[in-house]
Amino acid sequence: MPNAKGRRRRFGSVRKLPSGRFQARYRGPDGLMRTADKTFATQTDADRWLVKQEAKILDGNWQNPDVKVAFGDFAEAWIKDRDYAATTRERNTGVLNRHILPTFRAIPLREITTPQVRRWRTDLLDAGVGAATVAKAYQVLRAIMNTAVDDGLIGRNPCRVKGAGTVTHTERPFLSVPEVYRLADAVPPHCRALILLAAFAALRFGELAALQRRDIDLEARTVSVRRSYAETRTDGLTVKAPKSAAGVRTVAFPASLVPELAHQLAEHASAGRTGLVFVGARGGVLRRNNFRRIWLRALKTTGLGDVHFHDLRHTGNTLAATGGATTRELMHRMGHSSVRAALVYQHLVNGRDHQIADYVDGQIRKVKRPPRGPSGT
Repeated sequence: MPNAKGRRRRFGSVRKLPSGRFQARYRGPDGLMRTADKTFATQTDADRWLVKQEAKILDGNWQNPDVKVAFGDFAEAWIKDRDYAATTRERNTGVLNRHILPTFRAIPLREITTPQVRRWRTDLLDAGVGAATVAKAYQVLRAIMNTAVDDGLIGRNPCRVKGAGTVTHTERPFLSVPEVYRLADAVPPHCRALILLAAFAALRFGELAALQRRDIDLEARTVSVRRSYAETRTDGLTVKAPKSAAGVRTVAFPASLVPELAHQLAEHASAGRTGLVFVGARGGVLRRNNFRRIWLRALKTTGLGDVHFHDLRHTGNTLAATGGATTRELMHRMGHSSVRAALVYQHLVNGRDHQIADYVDGQIRKVKRPPRGPSGT
């Protein structure tokens, strides 16, 4: 019923102010009276606002308007809580500090809007930040805001810019078998088998650098990946188990690599079962930065142009796929995560992994290169 103070309702109340506008109030779940942060031109508008507040309370989506968490505080705590690998943590922390916090640090989470996110992304692109970096920054921002939604700090993620988190990558090249051998011929002898195993077993650089003698089985023609080297500015060089269970695997390699690896173990590897298979020029750990100089010289010598070391892994995957490997078999060889985490610890025992390696071996033999023996000839 209307009275001098306003009209009573089942939920909340509306009263007309001396200015002619209408004010809405309601009692929140915390027992305190809440007044709308704005006034309304009509009583109907005020009623509608109260209906929305009641719906939020009934649905469990109500948020205390007195709680204002700054994005910067939440984001810094968020990234500390992530179970990241060292390199991923360094990369995402860098993206957060360089491209996200300068814009959003002081803004309360609930005040960040989709138009703001859209403008932020456009400003980064206009400033010359690479498309891939901008997409990564958007992915990190979206993940932070998703957690804020899960924690009940905001009702909806404002990162709703279609396609902002994706980027079209230029198709990376894969090398032919003769090109792989040209590169192997162009690097110093202690790196030759590194090139061949990277290409024909599709291993990552960090996995290769961490291989120990006990990981190579020449008789079974397998290499076991149990650890990997990672290098960051903050932690330096660290050895760790692969982040996902799928990274721990045993991969068959082509028979043509047996004499190459036998020579590597005999002439260049460190001593002992746990000795490193691939070492630096002075016998230490093979570091990515030091190897980069070797790699660039080899590219110049061979004239292969803009080829990344990781493209050798792409080459191995392409060869295996050409040989008829299934998706699951490719995931196993490359150490990609499976939907069934328990399966990634099991070695492939049905013979197909060796068949894939044998197919790659057949491609190598077509080049008609005599294998290198233990004596190096």
